[in-house]
Amino acid sequence: MKITILLTWGDAMGGTEMAAYTQAAQLMPRHEVEILSVFKTAEEPFLPEAKSLSVRYLVDRTGRAPRPVRETSLTPEECAALAKLPSELIEASWEPTFDRLSDIEMTAALSGLDTDVLVTTTPALMAAAVKLVPSSVATVHQEHRVSQLRGATGEPLLTHAPQLDALVSLTELTTDWFAESLGASAPLLATIPNAMPDGYRPRSDLGSKTIVVAGRMVPEKQLDHAVQAFAELADEYPDWRLRLFGDGPQLVNLRRLVESLGVHDRIELVGRSQQMAEEWAKAAICLMPSRVESFGLVMLEAFTAGVPVVAYDALTGPSQIVRHEVDGLLVPADDVASLGAAMARLMGDDELRATYGAAARAGARERFAPEVITARWDELFTTLRAEPEAARAAARADRTARRIAAGGSRSFAVSAPISKLAPTADEQKAREVILQAQDRKSLVRSAGRLAEVRDDIPAWRIGQINLEISAEALERHDVPFVLLHDPSTVSHRLAVKDTDRERALRALGTELHGKPVYAELVAPKTAAPGARLAETLTAAPEVKAVRVFKPVVSDSRILRYGPVYGCSIEFWPQEEDEPRWFTAPRGTTLVGPRLPSLDGTARITVGGREYPTIDVLTKRLMWDVDFPIDAVYTWVDDTDPAWRAKRDAARLEAGLATDDAQSGDVRFRNRDELRYSLRSLSTHAPWIRKIFLVTDDQVPEWLNTEHPDIQVVSHREIFGDPSWLPTFNSHAIESQLHRIEGLSEHFLYVNDDVFFARPLAPSKFFQSNGNSLFFRSPTAVPPGEVTEETEGYFVAAKNNQALLEEEFGRVATHGFLHTPHPLRRSVLEAIAERWPEQTALTAATPFRGRTDLSITSSLHHHFAYLTAMGAPGSISAAYVNIGDYKHHVALSRLLAARHRDVICIGESAEAEVPLDERDRVLRAFLEAYFPVRSPYERD
Repeated sequence: MKITILLTWGDAMGGTEMAAYTQAAQLMPRHEVEILSVFKTAEEPFLPEAKSLSVRYLVDRTGRAPRPVRETSLTPEECAALAKLPSELIEASWEPTFDRLSDIEMTAALSGLDTDVLVTTTPALMAAAVKLVPSSVATVHQEHRVSQLRGATGEPLLTHAPQLDALVSLTELTTDWFAESLGASAPLLATIPNAMPDGYRPRSDLGSKTIVVAGRMVPEKQLDHAVQAFAELADEYPDWRLRLFGDGPQLVNLRRLVESLGVHDRIELVGRSQQMAEEWAKAAICLMPSRVESFGLVMLEAFTAGVPVVAYDALTGPSQIVRHEVDGLLVPADDVASLGAAMARLMGDDELRATYGAAARAGARERFAPEVITARWDELFTTLRAEPEAARAAARADRTARRIAAGGSRSFAVSAPISKLAPTADEQKAREVILQAQDRKSLVRSAGRLAEVRDDIPAWRIGQINLEISAEALERHDVPFVLLHDPSTVSHRLAVKDTDRERALRALGTELHGKPVYAELVAPKTAAPGARLAETLTAAPEVKAVRVFKPVVSDSRILRYGPVYGCSIEFWPQEEDEPRWFTAPRGTTLVGPRLPSLDGTARITVGGREYPTIDVLTKRLMWDVDFPIDAVYTWVDDTDPAWRAKRDAARLEAGLATDDAQSGDVRFRNRDELRYSLRSLSTHAPWIRKIFLVTDDQVPEWLNTEHPDIQVVSHREIFGDPSWLPTFNSHAIESQLHRIEGLSEHFLYVNDDVFFARPLAPSKFFQSNGNSLFFRSPTAVPPGEVTEETEGYFVAAKNNQALLEEEFGRVATHGFLHTPHPLRRSVLEAIAERWPEQTALTAATPFRGRTDLSITSSLHHHFAYLTAMGAPGSISAAYVNIGDYKHHVALSRLLAARHRDVICIGESAEAEVPLDERDRVLRAFLEAYFPVRSPYERD
């Protein structure tokens, strides 16, 4: 069988290149193997492994101007011109090195590729390959990074993966993520780790007292953590030294750090080495402080030399190679102190170091030997080639169709949320299989854990469930605790005296035995970090806290509740000097890091259940936002024939066309966004007292108008002059919101295209003294009066600007973000009283006009600030233009990361995405992000 492995730079030094060359060398005895590199950038490959392999290049960049490696009649000038043009095959955000010249050469090489299997090594190459290679070629993409965390470089993965024949990941956790994200559109998924290097490798005697770190000097490798941790130990271990191999943009910063810590004589910045096998043979410890590690080929190289590893327990990589307390030590991610403690443990114990080193070498040969890994590749290739070409092509077409039918576009695909937990150990998996067998109807594996499938639990409720689980276990075993109540969060904290720690862990383990509930160990002393079944807490090591959580996943697998919503049981030690005081083991509380008592003399209610707490936490604290806050939506259904007739009649009366772009304003378009915005509000802002829906006597057919917390308000009820109606001007409607009967002083004004994307506290929008907050946009409002050339967006902003300058002598320079707008009723009333003519003129204008004020989204915030009733705030907001294909990729990222506070999804009048595709993508995104129905929907 002929195998072609496609690389971007075959002569570069990197983990991807090293893995590809190792794989090629190990496949060669059984197959014809070729390395195809798009670019040649050096006369000789950096890695010596490449020299014994067949490497074919497409574009030569070693000369003054790039040119094809093949025979060509193109002149240097023509090649240079092509190289300056952007690639049409590969987006610059995926990989900026590609250009039009590389497009031409890739098209020529791949379109006629004579091979049985093509293996791509980056998502960018995969995207190009699935478009170009003949259908007779079986296509395999091998992922060399943590796909979930790739960001822009990983965008092609979900949108183009259905066109592959197989997708191979280095770890099960990444494979699971692809399975959940792609669903029925997934190609054959496989997990195949990297193999250890073939041939003879020298072994270390571990006596050199040298710690080695090898990797590219980039922020994600966190080599500064290695320097800091070693510097803390330098005086205690004067015979030891630290050597850092590699280069990159962080080199200068690392050199400065070494100098500033005064350890320049103990830490060496060695640079790149082509002889790392010999360097590992001189090492005593391998250090891996990476923030993200896909697999960790460096660790495998160290193990081959019999060198134990100390590593952060970062997502996927380290725990797939290092067996904690067997061949190395895993410590909590980003915990420099723990990293140093683990290093010191091995530095100070020669026997332990030797034991771990022997286990590392033996274990690597058992788990990652070339013959073991190559057999798995052989099995995959054989499976693919056994399927007839026509059947493979049909399957690819079906998968692509399923992705589109599920709401995907050419740049959007539904993606599962990212799990930050390392995968479970083999012995735990065996126990999970037994638990799942007992409840196959509701339990599934998701993100490497057992999870209950539920589509009816909002975010705030899962936090309460985890609190109830934890509190009930402690109560049944008479373990005293207090609830450290913070009403602004969805997760909860229980404080237990440190002297009761073992009793508390036994209680949790006993009561949660046989249940799909997990506990994340916080700062364990002798165990690997990560999550374990809570039933194992009966034999847990010494920890500062445990975070108990019941994993829950939606039926679509695209909403997952994990440890973020867990209940933390913290073990508070007494202070030695003042035994009556207890100190927080990690972090602090609303009233500080020390408490005079952990006796639950007071009671507090959460979710209808009482819990013991301390007296001070039942009082009104200085920063509590505890006044009523309502929400106001304005809504229109543009599909209603009666409403459309009324609008067209009003446009004719005003002398306006009824068949141009403005008459069908995208601001009127209804795609059921209100349903999902209300879902987002009910799950992420449960503190809202009442919702007012302002409409032109329209009511969504799905809305439960009998719910006591929702009230539909007609325009007729709030407009001061009936002659101003009907109106189709959102500025006019917004000018009258303060007239809603029963509306609280503080409220959020929310457009139906705005969504609460994660749990938010009322303090995100209001200060405890009553001031409203606002969120400035980087978009500047041009100074000067409104003219015919002024863009529509700026007309109202400029009118606001003129009023504010005349009244306060200050020029408003910026607008505000597309978010829920925190408003005060009294401020809106003051604006109406201060500028009655301008407010009335805005209210009386039936369509957006040149005299409008934008009161709720702009003027209110400026006026409140200048009258000491408002203040600047901060919020993480995303704006997505659903009519722009380039924005669709942001939707996939938002689903996976869920890292924004609020999301606004709008569209431009000049959209490039067809209307039906916009509708399909938006529906798919909203249903995936907000599957939990709100109480405001009819059954």
